[in-house]
Amino acid sequence: MNFQVTGLGLDRMKLDSPQSFLDQEEAEEAEDRQLLEPEAWTTYTERRHALREFLSSGLSPQLLRRHHARMELLRKCSYHIEILPKHLALGDQNPLVLPHTVFQLIDPWKFQRMKKVGTAQTKIQLLLLADLLEQLDRGRAELDALLESPDPRPFLAGWARVEQRLADLSAVMDSFLAMMVPGRLHIKHRLVSDIGATKIPHIRLMLSTKTPVMFDRKESVAHQDWVALRWFVTIQQAAAEQFELRFKLLDPRTQQECLQRAIIPVAACTFDVHNLLPNRVYKFTIKRAESYTLVYEPWQDSLTLQTRPGPPDGPAPGRLGKPGRP
Repeated sequence: MNFQVTGLGLDRMKLDSPQSFLDQEEAEEAEDRQLLEPEAWTTYTERRHALREFLSSGLSPQLLRRHHARMELLRKCSYHIEILPKHLALGDQNPLVLPHTVFQLIDPWKFQRMKKVGTAQTKIQLLLLADLLEQLDRGRAELDALLESPDPRPFLAGWARVEQRLADLSAVMDSFLAMMVPGRLHIKHRLVSDIGATKIPHIRLMLSTKTPVMFDRKESVAHQDWVALRWFVTIQQAAAEQFELRFKLLDPRTQQECLQRAIIPVAACTFDVHNLLPNRVYKFTIKRAESYTLVYEPWQDSLTLQTRPGPPDGPAPGRLGKPGRP
């Protein structure tokens, strides 16, 4: 597109267009081609294409963003020990012992030790995952910079190192994907003691994850002296789960107001908290109820709501109806 330009001694000025950018790229490619022999140039373009293919498929920005999202979810999950009985010996006609039955046979002191092992293993696994993901991000940035290099000769001269880097990053990706699933706990000692002639199958201990419980911020609403809370379990369906709801008044002004707090067990994904003070700010937290198998729970969701102002000459609010332990 052309425009008339006056006052600069020019009659017409041509603005940049997509075609001009293409012409510039072609000019740069022609300059690069002059630096190499035809055979070397062919090798350069093939290897450059292979590197672009790797970055667009095996290490694409979309894939890395998805892994970052999964990593963020894992940081919010709770981790539990799951007991899985192995199959009985060949020819044994006794049925498998169910996990809840095995719990009754496990030495409690040994199981507590295994929970500490599970906690340590989970923390280490999350740290390793974060480190592997950082390596993938750093590797992607390095290869991107290599593609932007204006001189093709260093690219060709260092191709052996590039191939090794691609192999290393592929191995890092494999390790990252394998470690995304919690693994088996290694048992150094028997957890089930011998109890006479009763046959107890060998058991496996596995780490399992439960996705986080989160408040529904659209459906959780504050009124003048009560709030309606709603929450959900991300990804998984909350089937017959027990939750622990906590709340407290922020910045209490009197000793009486310090009683505006409670811990409430809830067997559903909804709860209404009554007898709150008008025009005050409350903090609510939600998580699963403590279980015997829990080994690590680094995160729980919290929500801050402010109740609506009351009428100027309204009656004084009553005490909290269901106080819990502070």
